[in-house]
Amino acid sequence: MKPKVLGLYGSPRKGGNTALLLDEFIKGAESAGAASEKVLLAYSNITPCLEYMVCAKKGECSIQDGMTPLYQKLMEADLIALASPIFFYGVTAQTKALIDRCQAFWARKYLLKNKFTGSRVHKSTSKRKGFFISVAATKGEKVFDGALLTVRYFFDVLNCEYAGNLLFREIDIKGAIKKHPTALREAYDAGKKLVTADLADYTD
Repeated sequence: MKPKVLGLYGSPRKGGNTALLLDEFIKGAESAGAASEKVLLAYSNITPCLEYMVCAKKGECSIQDGMTPLYQKLMEADLIALASPIFFYGVTAQTKALIDRCQAFWARKYLLKNKFTGSRVHKSTSKRKGFFISVAATKGEKVFDGALLTVRYFFDVLNCEYAGNLLFREIDIKGAIKKHPTALREAYDAGKKLVTADLADYTD
């Protein structure tokens, strides 16, 4: 059974720097035997959380939109790669909309005590994994801090172990990441390494 990799692309810009990195990550994962799917969040019609609070009682969101099928994909993925550039020291609005709509998972886990681990059966006690990919236009020392806090908690709610990140500063113009001496190779190697390490942990 192939591990499932879900790539979440959070930039509103098609073919941007984070997209190039995510594509390489996915290629690396596929080279190690994974099945993959990429979702472009900016084109997925995800409404921001409207705080109807239905999730607090049922563990499910009452809003029916592009997020609805993503809930199942998030539960089934063995490895989730989230890619977002930095906007005002945080993830993009499109990425944050997805994360906020995962309040339904938070309610299941912490209010209703209905924990899920996804559809896979692990031989080991290891969790599913989450990986973060991001670029920032500036070189600020704390430019990734806000996004990292949000992303770590997002993966925690999904019962995903935070498996690491690739963060690149001073990358702004579309395609600029191609000029970085190691970035695309690092992304490819990260995807391959994570899947290779996990292959022994899954069984039918």
